[in-house]
Parts: sequence; structure tokens; C-alpha cells
Amino acid sequence: MRFDILTIFPNFFSGPPDHGVLDHGILDHGILGHGVLGRAIATGAVQVATHDLRDFTHDRHRTVDDRPFGGGEGMVLKAQPIFECVESLGVAARPERDLTRQSVVLLSAQGRRFTQAVAARLAGMEQVVLICGRYEGVDERVSEMLADEELSIGDYVLSGGELAAAVVLDATARLLPGVLGHADSARYESFGEADSGGNEGVDGMTADGVPRSTHGAGGLLDYPHYTRPAEFRGVAIPEVLAGGDHAAIRLWRRRMALKKTWRNRPDLLAGAVLSDEDREFLATLEEI
Repeated sequence: MRFDILTIFPNFFSGPPDHGVLDHGILDHGILGHGVLGRAIATGAVQVATHDLRDFTHDRHRTVDDRPFGGGEGMVLKAQPIFECVESLGVAARPERDLTRQSVVLLSAQGRRFTQAVAARLAGMEQVVLICGRYEGVDERVSEMLADEELSIGDYVLSGGELAAAVVLDATARLLPGVLGHADSARYESFGEADSGGNEGVDGMTADGVPRSTHGAGGLLDYPHYTRPAEFRGVAIPEVLAGGDHAAIRLWRRRMALKKTWRNRPDLLAGAVLSDEDREFLATLEEI
């Protein structure tokens, strides 16, 4: 999969050009050279290229912005450098674009909210172009004529789309096959897929017949996690986690995921995959 990032600050992703470069061509101290994303790039699972919009200007000052028509505060990112940059990438024009293979995304505070479901959809594509807005906004013709969608990572305004592009890139790339250490890592976490065939209660089994101790999130937040030591500063782990009863652990984790979602993100419950047992447990929380 390939990501192309259009920005006026390409060093945001790879760092200043006078620093050392890793063997795979990514500067070692930029965000593209670290963690899961860095490994995905190093192994070739993901390709990332940044493009400086100033390289697609035609004046001596390399101007990428101008004053808004109709007056008002701030400056607006011009359409021309963005169109020419996207066209240089060989991306099909929007009427002929195969949206199952390619997508041009404008990062914008006015966009639809970026979610795990959107990340999963993007992960199925061959190429995603991310346009980083700046200044007061982007010429609306970019949205109307070039971009397939506008995405926002939250209900707040950033100074530019670079941080949002990094979020979309990381959240999408980690869903690609082989990027995470285990195939189920992206399933058994917040916002992950539901159990196969729906919610299976506490009787879910692994492929070799061993009771599973984990639930697919099914749109819920993840359950609490603990590691060694079993007691830290006078607080012990929940007793059920040390008992070795996979069915009991699975039930506890499911209920804790429900409880955390009910407490922190109750809006998610409306779209979550819930069993009758889940609903009964939620009813006990509402009575507290």
C-alpha cells in the first residue's frame, strides 16, 4: 500500500534533510522511522512519500496561499499547487477514479469524523493521497473537484493537517496484513471487530478447542489490562485474572469492556454488537 502526503512542511514527517538516513530511505528521527509504522515501511508493507506543495508553484516566491475572496481573516491554500501535485502522481481524475483502489483525502476540520471503520476501508486500497490543509482553509474547489472525501480526526481545529495525516497513516497502516505482531492484535482492542458469527457469550473457543479468554470488541472500548507484578503499591490485580479459568476471564473482560464503554463513551453502545447477557449487565450499571 502506498500513501502520498501533500504538505508545505514535508520535514514534519521525515525531519531536516541534513540528518542521517536509514537503509530503507526514511530519516531515522522522523515519525516515519519509529515503531510499528517504521517497521512497516522498512519491510515494504507500506510505502510513504511526502510531496512539497511549493514544488508545484510557478512564481519566484513559491506562493501556496492567497487572500480569501469576499474578505475575512487569514489566508487560503490555493487550489493550483494541490491539483498539479495530485495529477503528477498519476491518480485518475475523480469521475474515472476507482474508489476501491485509490482515494484522495482532504484533512479538514469540516470533514467527517475519522474512525476505525474508515481506517479499515482505507486499508483495503492500493493508494491513498492525504492532502494537509493549512492557514484559514483550502480553496473549496479542492473538495468539490479533486478530493473523494474530507476527514477530521476530532471536533477541534489544528494549525494544519499534518498531525491529522499522521494519525490517519498510523491507524490505517497498522491494519494491513503482517504489520502488527499478531493477526488478531487489531481485533482484540478498542473499536475492533466483533466475535466471529456475532457475540458468542462466554463459550467462545480457539481453533484448537481451548476456551478463549478474549472477546472481539465489536465496537466497544477495550477491557482493562494488567501485567507483573501482581501487586503494585498495595493494589492487586483482579483475582479472576490469576485463576486460569478462561471462561471466567472472558466473562470478566467482556463486562469490564462494557463498563468502560458505558462510563467513557456511552455513545458507542448504540452501534455495538450486544448480546442479551450484555444488555442485562448494562442494566445493572444504570441502576447504580
